Amino acid sequence: MSPETPAGAATAASAPWSIRLRDAVVRYPNGVVGLKKISLDIEAGEMVSIVGLSGSGKSSLIRTINGLVPLSSGTLEVGGHRMDLARGRELRRLRGQIGMIFQGFNLAGRTTVLNNVLVGRLAHTSVPRTLVGAYRQRDRQLAFEALDRVGMLERVYHRAAHLSGGQQQRVAIARALAQEPGIVLADEPVASLDPPTAHAVMGDLRRINRELGITVLVNLHLLDLARGYGTRLIGLRAGEIVYDGPAATATDADFERIYGRPIGDQDLLGGTTAGSVQGGDQDLLGGQSAAPAGTPA
Repeated sequence: MSPETPAGAATAASAPWSIRLRDAVVRYPNGVVGLKKISLDIEAGEMVSIVGLSGSGKSSLIRTINGLVPLSSGTLEVGGHRMDLARGRELRRLRGQIGMIFQGFNLAGRTTVLNNVLVGRLAHTSVPRTLVGAYRQRDRQLAFEALDRVGMLERVYHRAAHLSGGQQQRVAIARALAQEPGIVLADEPVASLDPPTAHAVMGDLRRINRELGITVLVNLHLLDLARGYGTRLIGLRAGEIVYDGPAATATDADFERIYGRPIGDQDLLGGTTAGSVQGGDQDLLGGQSAAPAGTPA
């Protein structure tokens, strides 16, 4: 642990945020409808698995909540704020409170792990400080704490390009934590990882939810991960919610209704069980990730 990082320090200072969608429609310029009049309540502090096949609308849902994709109609309230009405500086401010984790990591490979995590402080840092990299001591402290929480503090000065896929994804999680978010959104965060590393990363997200109380939404297409790590499961098909209930009790029949076909081996990750890898130790001890997939599910 860095001497700048007190033991047991909590990284997230923001209160967890709730999410309210009412009759939400997303229609893209090419005419494709991503969401069809979805109404949804997610309470602050929930951990939600969102499942569906490619084109089901799960990425549209995540990106709409983060303000990356605008609503065509309907309303979106995030943390008590009308995200659908926010523009300019207000939209940037709200997005600064929402941590986003992507399948492809989105790290700058030629710079250090620390600098990548400090990107999470951009919304809280003045432009002059950002331009010269003069982050405040508190920003650096938050970055160290976030890296410690995901087991990556020892690699704080390593180049991101020298890390394995699982390690890069944990740096991306630390970057999101450095924002002090009210919500963390993860869009297929383990799709390019091998089973042990995928379980480790999902374990990190679950621990963040439990220990820090942050609202966490994770897009997945693998039913064993969705059942094993979420407390609530939302199933999307063709832009509509077709299942909303406890994750642990979702049956194969429920998943077949979500997917619109029988369940096969391709719908299961396998590997270690949900509780057997904690804190990402498997990858830190030498586990290797698979090559990144080309297209998110």
